[in-house]
Amino acid sequence: MGRDEHHHSKGKKKYKLPQTPEHQKHPGIDVEFSEQIADQDDFEALERSREADERAHKREQEQMRRNR
Repeated sequence: MGRDEHHHSKGKKKYKLPQTPEHQKHPGIDVEFSEQIADQDDFEALERSREADERAHKREQEQMRRNR
């Protein structure tokens, strides 16, 4: 046995598969929202989404100011 006996990639794949299968991904497009059929979880998710958008916009504005 030599020193580098275990350093060969004989059976290893040379590429990695994505973690999320293609058929489970969604494009991130907003879907129609109906307040008549929405429940409390939907309203909470909507609020979290708005807050995340505000944080992202604020962070983007701060980065633009720094780069001037």
